[in-house]
Amino acid sequence: MRKVLIADDKAPGRELLRVVLEQSGCVVYEASDGIEALRSARELFPDLIILDLHMPLLDGFGVLEELKLDPRFATTPIIALTASAMQGDRERALSTGFTTYIAKPISLSALRGEIERIFYDK
Repeated sequence: MRKVLIADDKAPGRELLRVVLEQSGCVVYEASDGIEALRSARELFPDLIILDLHMPLLDGFGVLEELKLDPRFATTPIIALTASAMQGDRERALSTGFTTYIAKPISLSALRGEIERIFYDK
């Protein structure tokens, strides 16, 4: 089973992602802020990390930056997630090293498609 870490400060967002991922056969772990996400990632070494870009204590960009310093995460897919999609956010996320970018509200079919692409189209 694949391990997925979801980091989002909003519980309803984590819940939706958890349900979809569990239906896809994943074991899901959750974090509600960037510091917790970083700690959990280092403990769990998940197969996929989904980071909200706007979280307390450390935002998704900060978490990504820290993870990219650790060679153990060099090939870990990391998805950027945000509700406040502004012009240029997608490009910024992808240029800083996120594997892909998903804007909220989340399209469940798009999310499932990204998960399949990440896990099965390698």
